[in-house]
Amino acid sequence: MAFGIGTNAGNTNAGTVKGTQKEIACECWFTSTGKMIPLMLKVKDEDGEIRVIRQIEIHSQEKKMYAGIPSIEFDCTLTVLGQAIPARLIYYQTENRWVLNFRT
Repeated sequence: MAFGIGTNAGNTNAGTVKGTQKEIACECWFTSTGKMIPLMLKVKDEDGEIRVIRQIEIHSQEKKMYAGIPSIEFDCTLTVLGQAIPARLIYYQTENRWVLNFRT
């Protein structure tokens, strides 16, 4: 095709992350094939207390780029105090940090 039309069909930059983000600590397990599996996370609540969340149901995992920063994004459901909360766990690879994004 002329001028490479259609050669860049994939979205190389996912843009910006939407929703409310919180910095978190995440315990992760890596399989022998290199797959990353979040096991537990810790997040500060509105009262400043650190909450531990162990019930994490991962629906999908996708590599993305936000403003040129490579990341791995997990679409998941967290169970907190018996309530299912849809969220995204995002691991920024170059910064070696995790954030929790609550979907709005």
